Amino acid sequence: MKNRKVKVQSWFLDVSLLVSYWGGAKRTYHHTAPIHSLYGLHEALLLVHEEGLENAWARHERNAEIFRAGLKKIGLNTFVNGDASLPELVTVVVPDGINEEAVRNHLLEKYGIEIGAGLGQLAGKIWRIGIMGYTSNEKNINLCLKALEDEIGK
Repeated sequence: MKNRKVKVQSWFLDVSLLVSYWGGAKRTYHHTAPIHSLYGLHEALLLVHEEGLENAWARHERNAEIFRAGLKKIGLNTFVNGDASLPELVTVVVPDGINEEAVRNHLLEKYGIEIGAGLGQLAGKIWRIGIMGYTSNEKNINLCLKALEDEIGK
């Protein structure tokens, strides 16, 4: 990543607001600005701008196809297919006899891969795997596929 200068708004660093809040004669409203979130959003928008929005969409589509094909190759099925599926979130059917929570926990501990559980009626039945943003790349897809294959093959 390139070094970037980020312009910080002066109101983020206005210490006089804090002084007024802590000991001023007049009660003032103090709040915590979501600075880290704003910096994160700023960086994310710069990355999208550098790549180009159309290119980012195409990368997500391509990576989702690679991931789905890899899942099929290792014997896993997707829950949502075709036009109803999203490239940024792939839902995987948990095979019978597999403890989905144990797999998720082991992927996180051993590989640093965090995947989501099913929600509501799908709890325990699917995994929700995000392939989005800056980390949507073939290296991460291959790592996730290898980790799933290792876990399912046990």
